[in-house]
Amino acid sequence: MRDITSKISSLRIATATATIFCTKETLVLIENNEIPKGNIFEFARSAGFFAAKKTDQLLPHCHPVGIDSMDMDFEINHNPARISIKSTLKFIGRTGIEMEALTGVSVAALTIYDMLKPVDKELVIGEIKLIEKKGGKSDKKYFNTPPNCAVLVCSDSTFNGTRQDNSGIKIKEMLALQNIENITYKVIPDDKNTIQQTIKEWVLQDIAYVFTTGGTGLSPRDNTVTAVEEIIERSAPGIAEAMRHHGQQRTPLAMFSRSVVGTIANTTIITLPGSTKGAQESLEAILPAIFHARKMLKSGGHE
Repeated sequence: MRDITSKISSLRIATATATIFCTKETLVLIENNEIPKGNIFEFARSAGFFAAKKTDQLLPHCHPVGIDSMDMDFEINHNPARISIKSTLKFIGRTGIEMEALTGVSVAALTIYDMLKPVDKELVIGEIKLIEKKGGKSDKKYFNTPPNCAVLVCSDSTFNGTRQDNSGIKIKEMLALQNIENITYKVIPDDKNTIQQTIKEWVLQDIAYVFTTGGTGLSPRDNTVTAVEEIIERSAPGIAEAMRHHGQQRTPLAMFSRSVVGTIANTTIITLPGSTKGAQESLEAILPAIFHARKMLKSGGHE
């Protein structure tokens, strides 16, 4: 099964449909409630619900999910004679729910087929199709033109050449995966004045996002957070809390991060931990949604 531990939970919605073609005489029997095995829609709905809940036991690569909402509707059409099934599922989690929607309508169609086969020898199960899928990081586009970003490595040892930078490189890699092409990269000592001066210069250059790494812990030389707090005009504590919450679910040491997020003019500054894993997990929590900040700063509002 695919590893989804790095994903964040979000509302997932999927809608699927299926069609069963039959004779016109069969539709008359259905409308008059004269099918020998009973009400086909009641049985099909129950079977579809059960099947959707068991999808992970049928398909090897499907993760178990807790379905939060599921409905299934049936429609009789006379030209051509057919029964249409439509189902919408919702849940909050880390993986999509489209396979559960498809499984539900598939088994509902099979149930109707089974109940109608004694009276109709021309039954055909037609197209089974995913109509819509929502949720997850790929659901929304946060920019048309990739914003320019900067990665600032704040580390005495890296600046002095006694330690190799890994977290800054990881940040650049993760930004590149978001189609960010213009990335400025710089290594400086963990010195408050140097940090502030560098960020202010980038603000004047209208760099949209500054990602710092290092200096977010409790050691005496962890100065990044203090430096940033002194110069930001507006703080965005919700973003920092999202990073900590995501990290805390993976390691108890995430609670020691003092990361802050804030803005100066139209630039958003995000302070990330110095450890490669910490920086990666923090970015997993906020990418690509963090790129909505630029629109808000330019009075774009919310959609």
